[in-house]
Amino acid sequence: MRRKQLVVPKKLWIFFVYILVFTFSTINCSDNIINSYPTDNQNSPTAISPPIEPYYPIPSPSQLKWENSKIAMFIHFGINTFTNKEWGDGTDDPKLFNPTHLDAEQWLNVAKEIGFKYVILTVKHHDGFCLWPSKYTSYSVASSLYKNGNGDVVKEFSKACHKYGLRFSFYLSPWDRHEPTYGTNKYNQFFQNQLIELLTNYGKVGEIWFDEANGDDPNGNIQYNWDLFFSTIRNLQPSALIASYGPDIRWAGNEKGVAPDTNWCIQPKRFSLQPSYNSSRVWSPTECDVSIRPGWFYHKSEDSELKSPDSLVSIYFASVGRNSNLLLNVPPNKEGLISDIDIQTLKTWKNKLDIIFSHDLFLNQNIKSSNIRFNFKDYSPENCLDGNINTFWVTDKGIDTAQLVISLSEKRNINIIKLEEAIRYGQRIKSFAVYGFVNNSWVRIYQGVTIGRTRLIKFNTIYTDKIKVQIKDSYASPTLRTISGYYYANF
Repeated sequence: MRRKQLVVPKKLWIFFVYILVFTFSTINCSDNIINSYPTDNQNSPTAISPPIEPYYPIPSPSQLKWENSKIAMFIHFGINTFTNKEWGDGTDDPKLFNPTHLDAEQWLNVAKEIGFKYVILTVKHHDGFCLWPSKYTSYSVASSLYKNGNGDVVKEFSKACHKYGLRFSFYLSPWDRHEPTYGTNKYNQFFQNQLIELLTNYGKVGEIWFDEANGDDPNGNIQYNWDLFFSTIRNLQPSALIASYGPDIRWAGNEKGVAPDTNWCIQPKRFSLQPSYNSSRVWSPTECDVSIRPGWFYHKSEDSELKSPDSLVSIYFASVGRNSNLLLNVPPNKEGLISDIDIQTLKTWKNKLDIIFSHDLFLNQNIKSSNIRFNFKDYSPENCLDGNINTFWVTDKGIDTAQLVISLSEKRNINIIKLEEAIRYGQRIKSFAVYGFVNNSWVRIYQGVTIGRTRLIKFNTIYTDKIKVQIKDSYASPTLRTISGYYYANF
């Protein structure tokens, strides 16, 4: 009996050949390329778009996980909490440190409830007081009244982090106003010794936050051995991210929680440990730090001066909504607890964000695009409206402009639009605009440069059933994993 010959459509053959060529060509390129189907979140829905060619530089797996977390909590706590200072000078009696009801689990429970994924503790600020019993100084909890000198706040904090499934992270000040060797060559070894204690005694580390503070040396003569510190971290905690001053995450440049409106993760190489893929450009996303209070440490006099939930919402739009992560400081009080007023402010802020983003008006609506790679469903614009960050739309190679039109089932009020690129393949879009169809014509709502992981666009309310996203220019075939629309009446 003669068998029927299987006929495979030509486009499908092209697709299979493309995937094979891509896979073999990237096997040795970088450990950032996962040759099966990479995901932005292992807990996301199972649908995943196939890999595409990267536009370098691209985020490491650790950077990608960090970027998708979007918000983190900063915890400033130490001797300054008990002296009512912001910057101690290293001469305060360590016996002043004596929190009566310290409960690190309370901190982490608050963080978990609000949705923070990373929690960063100031284990040593500029005053030099250590929240762990360091072998290299007596200026620590070992000389305090806390637990009769037998306490270790860092250990309590790290255990709580691991219990609640949040990433244990810490800030370690390079400026030490107590240490006698500060300003000499011996200090770099002292600092590295303390760093090793933190990297080896408290489990897996998510993020390490440094600054360049050296206030006792206004002329900048003190030199920190950053290459030594960074290589120590890479050797002992290879997946930990080094932030603010470091090769993995850069500071946004202010302490207001505001990122620049045009915000590229693609940056010139600055540190020797940054992978640059045979070029001088690296992946370096921003983090915006800000305190919920006027100061960074707790001061009772500031209990009536917390940022309002509405102000925190504006900060969220100016940080997370501008391709950055938000690092919000919430300092514990002298008892060692986050105060009720701070908790209530955080809960109200979270509730407002939940309300704002509770109903995506574009979810599973109709969408058309001017180009789809291979005309395959796996790359269709419907992926932008499915609520799954592991699927995305992309154009054919060589097509760097496009437009997408979302058609709603009925006219709706809209005043917020969220756009997100599939950044695991690089930040590509370098010019875009958004339009609404109002009174039978397209009206431009917004025009911008960068999108990146997240762009939140807030505008005066329009009543429409059509939105157009126009990609005006891209470095490579543009991608979008999310196009969402919302309406919030209380702006």
